[in-house]
Amino acid sequence: MKKENFQNNREEKIEISSEEIIEGRNAVIEALKGDHTIEQIWVAKGNLSGSISKIFALAKEKKVMLKEVDRKKLDGISETGAHQGVIAKITPYKYFSIEDMFEKAKSKGEKPFILILDELEDPHNFGSIIRTAEISGVHGIIIPNRRNVGVTGTVYKTSVGAVEHMMVAKVSNINKAIDDLKDKGLWVYGADMDGQDYCYKSDLTGAVALVIGSEGKGISKLTKSKCDVLVRIPMVGKITSLNASVAAGIIMYEVLKQRLG
Repeated sequence: MKKENFQNNREEKIEISSEEIIEGRNAVIEALKGDHTIEQIWVAKGNLSGSISKIFALAKEKKVMLKEVDRKKLDGISETGAHQGVIAKITPYKYFSIEDMFEKAKSKGEKPFILILDELEDPHNFGSIIRTAEISGVHGIIIPNRRNVGVTGTVYKTSVGAVEHMMVAKVSNINKAIDDLKDKGLWVYGADMDGQDYCYKSDLTGAVALVIGSEGKGISKLTKSKCDVLVRIPMVGKITSLNASVAAGIIMYEVLKQRLG
């Protein structure tokens, strides 16, 4: 394999923040296919098999520099511990605006479907939610500036590159954002185990926003009061709660099912 754009620098010290890395082969491939700015890619020495060859080809096409480093260096900067011998340094994720989400829905001729995450802390949950949201027709995800995980390398890895196809907006006040969405005609549903009705009994075919709470506390009291309707997921077992990403996925698919129906 030719390596014209492959450089070796044994003494390089890699210093990078969590929002500047993408780990894993599939996540890096999706980043190369997308519009994200990739500054460089590090590949473990001798790791040239399988999908790594595709990364070489895409990097050459996009004129992205690749560097060969010891696997221990990748281990040292990896968040996930499962980098698969490749890590990309990117320009930190460029967050979108809520208006961008409305424009996306309009361009597709669809009613807006927006997800709101209320202080979600686990990057694995966030990545899983993004992955499900992308294939469920969500036009964008709103997160608060504080007390919520951002788009980190772990989120990229867990979403398997779906971040490249999903708009994420950061806002200073979730409750004000909900008021703004209501002013634009959206009906706001909150996922809560004490909801008035099951999610499948609610009409989710219109312009909707779905609020998902944090892993431990759920939706905050004030945010819950802002929701038009609180919905719950049918459960018949002895466990009384679901993982945040699983709960979000069930209701997102219910929205998609109703829209397709």
